[in-house]
Amino acid sequence: MKPLAALLFDLDGTLTDTDHLHEQAWIEALLPYGIQADHAYYQTHVSGKLNPDIVADILPQLSKAQGEAFLQSKEVRFRQMASNLPPIPGLGRIWPWAQEQSLGLALVTNAPKANVEHMLEMLGLQFETVIIAEELAAGKPHPLPYRTALETLGITADQAIAFEDSPSGIRSAVGAGIRTVALTTGHKIEGLEAAGATLVVKDFNDQKLWDWLDKQRQ
Repeated sequence: MKPLAALLFDLDGTLTDTDHLHEQAWIEALLPYGIQADHAYYQTHVSGKLNPDIVADILPQLSKAQGEAFLQSKEVRFRQMASNLPPIPGLGRIWPWAQEQSLGLALVTNAPKANVEHMLEMLGLQFETVIIAEELAAGKPHPLPYRTALETLGITADQAIAFEDSPSGIRSAVGAGIRTVALTTGHKIEGLEAAGATLVVKDFNDQKLWDWLDKQRQ
């Protein structure tokens, strides 16, 4: 196995806990269409998926233009609510650790570009590589976003570790051959493990993570 060269991060639920805000925004947006969504509905039909795919699945009656307008309104509502979110605990620990180790840092997300820019500015983070799935031919759970990140960084899958919080994101990273650490910010451990997570931790402060990272650097 080649030496570790980069850490690849999802955004929503991985860098900051946004799931509850996305859930609320989706619940509000779907009400006019007679859909009484709840937490279970959100996790089944929305979490970890690409926005256009979600609309095609649950609002197939909308035209392309109507779907785009719906999503724009929903994301505006999300950004209104996501004005001052704290980072996931321990992010301030793993970030400087990665820099000290001279590791590449990449963001791989299904989030729309406007949301990405909003949240990275809010968190004060800069990545050398940002992969936005909407700009690709396929989003998560397809492996393409993570494969694109590897190609952009010029590394192989065994040189990277991915951090995810949803089964969809885990399947994407694992499908690209990347060791994947799952955070339990929004989904149950069983679902994360079933999706193929190498390790499941509470957050970036979890000692299990640091013990495991030490082994990956050997």
